[in-house]
Amino acid sequence: MNDVRKIHIIGSVASGKTTLARKLSQGLNIPYYELDNVVWERHQAGDIRRTEEERAEYLKKVVKKEGWIMEGVHNEWWVEESFRHADVIIFLDTKYSVRTYRIIKWFILQKLRLEKSNYTPTFRIFFKMFKWNKYFEENGKPHFFQAFEEVQDKVLKVSKVKELEQKLHSLRSTSPVENK
Repeated sequence: MNDVRKIHIIGSVASGKTTLARKLSQGLNIPYYELDNVVWERHQAGDIRRTEEERAEYLKKVVKKEGWIMEGVHNEWWVEESFRHADVIIFLDTKYSVRTYRIIKWFILQKLRLEKSNYTPTFRIFFKMFKWNKYFEENGKPHFFQAFEEVQDKVLKVSKVKELEQKLHSLRSTSPVENK
């Protein structure tokens, strides 16, 4: 952990990926990238899904950078390069009930325009989040640990806020950025 410059954070919807990525980005002075923004090209008129080639090229550019924090739920074949190049992979295994609560809270805050999102908070998306949460629990999590066996030595699996804080503190105190 002495030279951590490339961090991949994976977990279900509402597991805390973006929050952790932001904290790490600020604390380590490393830019963070959301995998959803690798998949989608964001436009005011509406999002456009990138082609597989565009998505691969975008991800390759990020992975080649000196330092990055990548976060997302995605664990399909196209993300493999990010896993391979990561110095550490933080797997957020937040309780299912906590994620469910956060989905409801987000939706309410977004509908009240008290919290921003990359998407329009519709009831369709709201219900899909529950579906995605369940899918990740039943399929995504086991798939990650089976399909990416070769990177498991880099995985830090955390499930509680206290563990996250300990890992965050550990990354900050051993970062070369902090020691300059």
